[in-house]
Amino acid sequence: MDLETLKALVLEALDEIKAEEVVTLDVQGQTDIADLMVVASGQSKRQIKALAANVVEHAKAAGCRPLGVEGEEDGEWVLVDLGDVIVHLMQPEVRALYDLERLWSLSPGQIESSRDED
Repeated sequence: MDLETLKALVLEALDEIKAEEVVTLDVQGQTDIADLMVVASGQSKRQIKALAANVVEHAKAAGCRPLGVEGEEDGEWVLVDLGDVIVHLMQPEVRALYDLERLWSLSPGQIESSRDED
């Protein structure tokens, strides 16, 4: 499945369960683990788990078997690995703490300088 089709599938699955603040991050050239990351919020552990389950269900229905799902038991941060796309589903407090959008938007030089500032 091509990247754009997989991205559309993920975004549709998230929209169905009312994910909030959905952001896509193009990480091509920054890492070998994926080409795209999708970060979204849910308001409860139950919603986070439902979002993850819906992404997995849509992927399987389209013939894309997830490589892994992590964090389902806790439900504060669930990661769904679809190969080229990694989906991070987080409660707002966890999302603010880890700030993945900022982390993945920094160049290696910026990461070093922000570490020095802390």
